[in-house]
Amino acid sequence: MAHKMESMAKKMFKGILVAELMGVFGAYLLFNKMNTSQDFRQTMSKKFPFILEVYYKAIEQSGMYEIRRQDQEKWLNSKN
Repeated sequence: MAHKMESMAKKMFKGILVAELMGVFGAYLLFNKMNTSQDFRQTMSKKFPFILEVYYKAIEQSGMYEIRRQDQEKWLNSKN
């Protein structure tokens, strides 16, 4: 019985570890795409504005304030 519980705990741990790694990898891919594509950021602003706000806050923490301003300027100019 103890051996069965131990193997089940190992399987659960491995499953949780794989899920965590997939989440980290997915977050990295999303951040990288937003960091390299202004068009993708515009799509995110329409569909998932809260995620874009997290991105802006993260890069502003590192001192990069111009990206939000550049995005807003381009999007305003494209409407006109």
